[in-house]
Amino acid sequence: MLLGMATWFSAGAVVPQLTQEFDLGSSQVAWLTIGVQVGFVIGALALALTSTADRIGPRQLIAMGAVGAGIVNLSLLVVVTGWQVIAARILTGVCLAGVYPPAMKAIATWFRHSRATAVAVLIGALTLGSASPHLVAAIGGLDWTFVVIGTSALSVLSGVVAIGIARDGPYPFPLSGPFRLDATVRAFAKPRVLFTSMGYFGHMWELYAMWSWFAVFFAHVLAQNGSTPPWIGSLITFLVIGIGALGCLLGGRMAERIGSARVAILSMWISGACALVIGWLADGPVWLVVVVALVWGFWIIPDSPQFSALITHVADQRLVGSVLTLQMALGYIVTIPIVWIVPLVADSFGWGPTFTLLAFGPALGILAMRKLQALPVESGAVDTR
Repeated sequence: MLLGMATWFSAGAVVPQLTQEFDLGSSQVAWLTIGVQVGFVIGALALALTSTADRIGPRQLIAMGAVGAGIVNLSLLVVVTGWQVIAARILTGVCLAGVYPPAMKAIATWFRHSRATAVAVLIGALTLGSASPHLVAAIGGLDWTFVVIGTSALSVLSGVVAIGIARDGPYPFPLSGPFRLDATVRAFAKPRVLFTSMGYFGHMWELYAMWSWFAVFFAHVLAQNGSTPPWIGSLITFLVIGIGALGCLLGGRMAERIGSARVAILSMWISGACALVIGWLADGPVWLVVVVALVWGFWIIPDSPQFSALITHVADQRLVGSVLTLQMALGYIVTIPIVWIVPLVADSFGWGPTFTLLAFGPALGILAMRKLQALPVESGAVDTR
């Protein structure tokens, strides 16, 4: 999955170069930023609502999606207009819907009682991938054509690994029955799945807004405290996002002892508290902002793998792939409005009220997980509370 998802982050590392190369306007730059997410939602909804995620093996889906993403990403070398670049990014996202959710299902076939840690490893790797563009910016950047070719090659290699090296685990999920459009929706509406997904939606409301705009916020903090080399802001942003990989690993280990739901609640309490505080520190000491930001970055992501691990336990086992895919699709839809809203609120009211707004997501997520914990454990099911 790490190889296959390389194309997701590729444009983020070279946005300034692509903006200059294709003379992108401000609206096109915004679309370049969220294009993969939009495409991912489209592809994920198609896979989930047609139950394709459970009628084709996860490794086969990963291979098709990864190779497709690599080929589409290479088209950036031949397109000539800004909107063609955006179309390529959207199509890349469509293909990646065949990589990310199926990988969750694939790794779950290797674990029954330790899925929380296994999925946390995957999400931790993706967290580092999300942080990598900021590290590239800190060390001076790379030529955009090299980034496109390199990430496309990695994506194609992912398909080879999925088919030629990876294997299915000893706890496979049964394949779903004949295609029924309402099957996934009905499976998703079950209380245990629904409450878990509501917790995930609250988490996503906070996560992507923070990941998308922390660099801008921290640039404001540095500006308030005098002149600072730009690479400092990029490096701190990389550390703040990347430290979440360690948070994922700790959360996975904790979940094996106290349950995924409890880890998710703890994570949202701490990250929500940081969201409430950090914006009001914008004019304060830089070191204090960095400390709170590192705590925020550490705890903002450990709940994510726990929501996925919970779904593999509580969903209809014939439709785990489709339910996971639908959960992720709806979660990424939640991220789109808040990512757009943050700069508008920040310009009008400042960073204190802006990041306070993000805390509503964890608050909703905590309530949903409390509701999940109040439900009785089904006979024969793993207690993940």
